[in-house]
Amino acid sequence: MDHVPPDVFGDDYLYFYEEWLNDELSDSQAELIWRTLELQEGDQVLDVPCGHGRIANRLALRGARVTGVDADSFFLEHARADAAARGVQVDYVQADMRELPWADRFDAALNWFTSFGYFDDDGNRAFADGVLATLKPGGRLAIDVHSRDVFMRNRVAASVYERDGDLVVDEHTFDVESGREETTRWMIRDGRTRRTAYSVRFYTYTELRDLLGGAGFSSVRGVGHDGKPLTLESRRMIVIATR
Repeated sequence: MDHVPPDVFGDDYLYFYEEWLNDELSDSQAELIWRTLELQEGDQVLDVPCGHGRIANRLALRGARVTGVDADSFFLEHARADAAARGVQVDYVQADMRELPWADRFDAALNWFTSFGYFDDDGNRAFADGVLATLKPGGRLAIDVHSRDVFMRNRVAASVYERDGDLVVDEHTFDVESGREETTRWMIRDGRTRRTAYSVRFYTYTELRDLLGGAGFSSVRGVGHDGKPLTLESRRMIVIATR
């Protein structure tokens, strides 16, 4: 089952969140990724899903040879335009992240900003299997997601985000059996209201470690955004897996 309706992301998502996903945040995250994956100039890097290119284009500016994959054509158009404006070359490909067409190509791959868990368990495992195959021996994967321990302590039943009088209103429920957060979202923009829904599987570090180990990665470790080992206070976790 696919848990990502096509209207969850795209134009409305970028409108509401582009001010928050600003240059300062994106620059700092690109630096964190560069350090965490131990990237070097000339490395082949896969960014999947790449969204509107805010990380991929910054890694290309640092000298990485980047391929960005996303299913959303709107995001890819923005990514290509931003790459052109920055004077960098990134190979942007429209594809399903569970069906990656490369083998033994990349030195590193990243799945950033809670982009993992939107499919059912079989789909999430398919991504892990597929991204492993794209990596060269010794290649590294970084997955950045919420730490479920902190997320569950602080989760709320509903949330509202506002921009210039327009609103995103989310209603959340958590299914203990499946480990999934189910969200119903209303977007109120320019006087129009649109309703959509999506579901995300939130993994504990141990669950994600075991999933990646089961896919065939030779080693898996977790760190916080400070680069230090995970603790019960780590709001986000970066899970680093090596082929």
